[in-house]
Amino acid sequence: MIQRPTYAERISTALQRAPIVALLGARQCGKTTLAGLISQEHPATSFDLESPQDIARLQNPELALSATRGLVIIDEIQRKPELFEVLRVLVDREGTPGRFLILGSASPQLIEGVSESLAGRVEFVDLGGLNLEEIGAQSLHRLWVRGGFPRSFLAATDEDSQAWREGFIRTFLERDVPQLGISIPAPAMRRFWTMLAHYHGQTWNASELARSMGLDSKTVRGYLDVLTETFMVRQLQPWFANVGKRQVKAPKVYLRDTGILHSLLAVANHDALTAHPRVGASWEGFVLEQALELLHLVDAYFWATYQRAELDLLFTHAGRSYGIEVKYSESPTVTKSMRIAIEDLGLEHLWVVYPGSRRFPADERITMWPAAALNELRGEFS
Repeated sequence: MIQRPTYAERISTALQRAPIVALLGARQCGKTTLAGLISQEHPATSFDLESPQDIARLQNPELALSATRGLVIIDEIQRKPELFEVLRVLVDREGTPGRFLILGSASPQLIEGVSESLAGRVEFVDLGGLNLEEIGAQSLHRLWVRGGFPRSFLAATDEDSQAWREGFIRTFLERDVPQLGISIPAPAMRRFWTMLAHYHGQTWNASELARSMGLDSKTVRGYLDVLTETFMVRQLQPWFANVGKRQVKAPKVYLRDTGILHSLLAVANHDALTAHPRVGASWEGFVLEQALELLHLVDAYFWATYQRAELDLLFTHAGRSYGIEVKYSESPTVTKSMRIAIEDLGLEHLWVVYPGSRRFPADERITMWPAAALNELRGEFS
């Protein structure tokens, strides 16, 4: 089992601040395992809403939950959204001794009523897949190829990992999406998801995808939102700066897990990936997801102009702006686009993250930085 101490600490801290903590993330990303580790430190009562026995225990939820003490863990909370009102009543009741850790496989926008019912009473913790800090830099290529789902990453062989991911995709489409009350035919969503894999790292163009699928733009936008709210896709929003240039205003779209991306692209292993035409886009998405996770970036954007100046990741810290550019090259060079981004956006510094092993200054405000050392980058601007 891979330990996830950073997340365990975040959850424990959140439980001290709020009566309810919502741990949200994709199916099979390790929420239940992490909750089990938390329960070893705190006396806990657990309910799994995929278990008929636990559902029966909650036939009278207010009575059942009010009788508990200590930490109460409720897994797959999105299956019984009526529990949110019960939790609100319980935490508002004077003398309620417990704290609640609720686990869900969809973001608050898809869990009807959570934001309204529990406003001011809940703290959210988003759980991603495994990251470089947790698995070690020596396993970077395996994490990139197989993705961060624990069972995919830890599989005995690449073939086993691929088989697990294919099963995950099928189960997600045929069971998980319908359970959220979304009536989209599984073949149509699979086709859209596969097409989106080929657009990974590109600016969202609803009309182009709609034409390819023979659907209208509103329908494909709905498909995209479903994948976004179930943590399968990230929509990275554009940053607008007053620079007197026409700027891109549509989001960039990335599949959050590169293992799922590679399955949809029929990429079986590292050798096949390095020969694939989308290898650069895959590397970009992998690094961006790791950077957002390891650097704890809440508000991050990309920036691009129609004059072809762009920046893969823009973020601020302590009132200063910083940038990350991702290059799939062992010998990256400083480009005109980087200099324009520094000048137009007033960047304090820009890091070029690449697959090599050396970190070195390439310019006064540009440093080449190895992806394997991403977790150390925070010390450069904190």
